[in-house]
Amino acid sequence: MTRDIEIREGEGGAAHDTPVASGASLSGSAAQVEWAERIRRQVDADFDRVAAAFRAIARKQSPDKRAGTEAVIAILEEKRSEVMSRNQAGYFIHDWQETGDRVRQMISKDARYRSRETSGG
Repeated sequence: MTRDIEIREGEGGAAHDTPVASGASLSGSAAQVEWAERIRRQVDADFDRVAAAFRAIARKQSPDKRAGTEAVIAILEEKRSEVMSRNQAGYFIHDWQETGDRVRQMISKDARYRSRETSGG
């Protein structure tokens, strides 16, 4: 995969860093950075959407259940931080161009979330 990203960066011209309003600077050609910035904004909006859904659920839950939902929100925010801190334009172009249900899938694959599911939490 690293080689694929290097090839993509090579196709768009010389790599360079361009600051982005929402997080780490992205490296890649000017065209890649522009494309990745659009994708990155969509990814951030997807994290916002999923977090809002969990928060809406938490507001309706008993304190015991709410604690579990808030733990899931913490996992979500950790995943957001990991994704948004990436600085390679190719990462967003390759891995996040089609976001679909990707944010939810990231959470469901997390071992902490899976252990909550199996323990009934």
